[in-house]
Amino acid sequence: MIYLEHVLQATQGVLHHPGQQQQFQAFSHDTRQVLPGEMFVAVRGERSDGHDYLTDAIRKGAAGLLVEAKKFHQLAEQVQITLTQSEAAIILVNDTRLALQQYASAILQRWQPTVIAITGSVGKTSTKEAIADVLSSQFPTFRSWQNYNDLLGIPLSLGRLEEHHAYAVLELSCDHPGEIAELCRIVRPHIGILTNINPVQLQYFGSLERLAYELSMLLTSLPDGGHFFYNQDDTMLNALVSQYRETSSRQVQLHAYGQASINKTTDATCASVSTVGWDGLQLTLGKQEQTSTTHSSDTEQTLFAPLMGQHHLYTILAAYTIGLHCGLSTSAVRHALTTLTPMPGRLSPLPGINQSQLLDDTHNASPTSMIAGLNTLHTLTPPTGKRIAILGDMLHLGEYEEEGHREVGKHIAHTVDYLITRGERAAIIAETALQSGMNSTHVIMTSTHEDAGRVVRKLIESQSTTTAEETQNVILIKGSEETRMERITEVLMARPWEVPEKLVRQTAGWKKITFMHAERPTWVEIDLNAIGSNTRHIKSLVGPAVQVLVALKADAYGHGAVKVARTVLQNEATMLGVATVSEAVPLREANVTAPILVFGYVPRWQMREAIRLGVSVTLYSLESAHELSQAARALAKAVRVHIKVDTGMGRLGIRYEQGAEIVALAREIQALPGLELEGIYTHFAQSDVADQIHVRIQLDRFRQILHLLAAEGIRPPLIHAANSAATLTLPESHFDMVRTGTAIYGLHPSDDVLLPAEFRPALSFKTQVSQVKWIPEGEGISYGSTYITPHPTKIAVLPVGYADGFRRAPQNWGYVLVHGKEAPILGRVCMDQCMVDVTHIPDVRMGDEVVLIGRQGDTPLTAEIVARRIGTINYEIVSELLARVPRVD
Repeated sequence: MIYLEHVLQATQGVLHHPGQQQQFQAFSHDTRQVLPGEMFVAVRGERSDGHDYLTDAIRKGAAGLLVEAKKFHQLAEQVQITLTQSEAAIILVNDTRLALQQYASAILQRWQPTVIAITGSVGKTSTKEAIADVLSSQFPTFRSWQNYNDLLGIPLSLGRLEEHHAYAVLELSCDHPGEIAELCRIVRPHIGILTNINPVQLQYFGSLERLAYELSMLLTSLPDGGHFFYNQDDTMLNALVSQYRETSSRQVQLHAYGQASINKTTDATCASVSTVGWDGLQLTLGKQEQTSTTHSSDTEQTLFAPLMGQHHLYTILAAYTIGLHCGLSTSAVRHALTTLTPMPGRLSPLPGINQSQLLDDTHNASPTSMIAGLNTLHTLTPPTGKRIAILGDMLHLGEYEEEGHREVGKHIAHTVDYLITRGERAAIIAETALQSGMNSTHVIMTSTHEDAGRVVRKLIESQSTTTAEETQNVILIKGSEETRMERITEVLMARPWEVPEKLVRQTAGWKKITFMHAERPTWVEIDLNAIGSNTRHIKSLVGPAVQVLVALKADAYGHGAVKVARTVLQNEATMLGVATVSEAVPLREANVTAPILVFGYVPRWQMREAIRLGVSVTLYSLESAHELSQAARALAKAVRVHIKVDTGMGRLGIRYEQGAEIVALAREIQALPGLELEGIYTHFAQSDVADQIHVRIQLDRFRQILHLLAAEGIRPPLIHAANSAATLTLPESHFDMVRTGTAIYGLHPSDDVLLPAEFRPALSFKTQVSQVKWIPEGEGISYGSTYITPHPTKIAVLPVGYADGFRRAPQNWGYVLVHGKEAPILGRVCMDQCMVDVTHIPDVRMGDEVVLIGRQGDTPLTAEIVARRIGTINYEIVSELLARVPRVD
C-alpha cells in the first residue's frame, strides 16, 4: 500500500492536484497493465515516454500520477486540463526514476523490515522464492514482485511493501557496472546471499572477473554486523570471499553453504543428494554442531523439496540456512521446503504428447544453467526412453559466446540421445556435439520453432508408445529469453489448455513481442479512444434493445484482444466473439469476465477447456452436442451454446434446407444435461455490396428457421445475424444482437458500405528512417535492380519489410508518408527493409517518423488505400501485421 503523504515526503514532490485518494494499491509504469487504484509512474525510457500515456492511465483507472514537472508543463493545455479534472492525484517531481528510488529507500526505513538481498549469475529468482516461502511460513514476508529486480523494478515492487512485513526478500540484478552498489544503497540489506558467479551479461561487463567484482558489491555494501551467505562450491565466489577475509576489517559475518568437502566454516553442508524421480530433490546434510545462529543439531538432517535438478541443492541449502538463521526451527524449515513448487520455465515438469515428459526450462539460459538442465535430463530418463534436448541460442555472453556454446556442445554428447537446435548460435552446440562423437543422425539443426517442434513430433511418434512404462521420452526445452523457446514447449504439451498457466511469457503483451527484433524501430499504434467511440456509435445505431457483440478474432484484427475487450465493454458492448477456444484464454487470464462466443469449430479434446473458460460454443451437429454434454457432466458445469445455420455462406453451419434437423438439434440441446441453448445465428456472404438481393435471400431463409423454432416453442433468447456491414445498412437484421468487427476498428466494411464520418480508424503502422543518402543516376535499387534511378535520387532506407506484413508482391504499398508527403517505394521490398524516394521532401533525417498506415499531418494513408493498391481488403492488411511488430497504445 502506498500513502500519498509518504510519497510526497520521500520525493519532496509537489502535489499539483489532490485527487480523490490518499492511498494506492501499487505503482505501475505501463498503461497496458495498470489497474484501478494504482499510481501510474510516467517513466522516460529508450523506446517510449510514459508522459505520452497519462490520459490512458486515467482511463484505465489510475488513482495517482507521478510525473516529471518539466514534461507535465510541456503537455498540451487540453491534456493538462483533462488530467487535473480527473479524480487522480498528480505529483510533480524532477525525475520519476529518482523519485521511485527515494520512495523505496524511505519506505524501507519507515517500516524497517529485515532486508534480505539475493544476487548472482543464475538461480536468483528460485532462491528468492524459496527463502520467501520458508520465511512466510512463520513471518509476514514481502518478496520483490515477479522479475522486478533492477533500479526501476525494485522501487516499483516496493510499492507493495506493507508495515506489517517483518522481512523483505529482494532479488537484485545488474546489466551494467555500478548497479548492484546503487541498489544496495537504496535497499540497505541486512543479509546478503550470492548464489554463484557464471558468464552472463558479459556484453556489458567484458569479462567474468568484472562481473564478479560487480556482484561482490553486495558483500561490501553490507553494514557491520550484517550477514553474508554464499555458495562455497563456486570456485570464483569462494576465492572472492577468501580475499575479503584477508583484506577487510569490517565486521560482516560470513556463512557458507554447499557440499561437505570444503572447510569448517560451512553452516549447511550437503553430504549426499538424490533425485526422487519426478517428485523432487532429497538432500542429506552432514552432522553439524549446535549453534545459536543456526539452531541445528549434531545429527544428520534430511531435506526434501519438489524442485527438479541437482543444482537446486543450492536453492534448498540457501533457504534452509536462512530459515534457521532467522529463528525457524529445523522441523519448520523442513516442512516449508516440502511446499516449494517449480516456477514456470525453470525446469518445470509437464506432460507431453505421446506420453512424453517435458522439462520446460525456457525462462532463460546460460552455459551453467543449460548444463544443469542437461544433467537433470540425464538422470530422469527411464531405461527404455530417449533423452531429447531442444536447445536455442544463449545470448548476452559477450566474448564468451562461442566458447559458452561449445562448452555445452561438449557436454551434450554424454548426456542426451537426440539433440535439436534452433537458431544460429545454437548451431555451434550441434557442431561441437558432432565433433565430440555424437551420431550425426541424432543431431538436427533448425531455424524455426515450428521446424524444431515438427522434428520432435516425428521422432517420438515413430517410437513405440504402448504404455508409459515401456517408453517415456524425456524432452528438455531451453534457450535464452529472446529465443522464445516456450513456443516449442507449447506445441509439445499434452494439455495445451494449460499453456497460459504453465508457461512463461503468456500474457497478451508478451505474445506481441519477438525479442530478436525488438530493437527495430517499427511499431503499431492502437488508439483505444477510437475503439471506444466506435463502439458507442454502433450502440447508438442499433438502440437499447439490441446487444453489441465485438469480434476479437485474430487478436482483435491485430489491435490487441485484451485491451480492445476492456475498452469495448466499457463502451456498451456486452459480448465478445473469438474464432477459437485458444483466443479466449488470454481474455479470461486478464480477468475479462464478459460472455464470449466461440465462432469456430471446437474439437472434442478442447471442449473441457471451453467449459472451464466459461465460453459459449457454436454447435451444428448432434454428435458435437452429445460430446459437449459429456464434457460438461464430467466437470459438473453447464455450457451455453449457439446453433449455426448456413443460409448461403457455404461455411460452418447446418444448411437451412434441413429445418427439421435444426429443430431436432435445438430440442436435443435443451434435453441434454449441462447444455443451455443461448442463441442461434447465421452469417451473411454479401452484406457489404450495394446490391442487397443475396443478403435479403439469406435473411428470409434465416427467418424461416426462426419461425419453425418459434412454432415449436424453442426459439433461443439470442438471435443474431448482422455483421458490421449489415449493422450499418440492414436494420431488420439486427434481431437481438449484432456482431461487429471491422466497424469497431474504424475500418470500412467495403467501398460500397462506408462507415459514417464519426467513426475513426484505431490502428496506425509506423517506422523510422534508418538512413538517408543520394544514389547516382543509372544505379539499381534493391534485389534484382528492378528500379534504375533516372536521375540522382535521394533515398530513405526504412527498417520494415515483408516479414513485418509490409507486402512485397504481387503489389507493394506503393508509397509511404514522410513529413506528410507521399514517398514512393523504390524497387523490391526486402524481408526487413525497403527504400523510398525522398528527393522531393526536404530535411529528411535519420530517426524521422514514417507512416505506413495512418495519417501524417493532413495526409491520410488508410488501410483502405493500401488494400486497393494491393488488391485485397482492409482487414486483411491490418490482420497480417505480424507479431514481431510491437503494439503500443
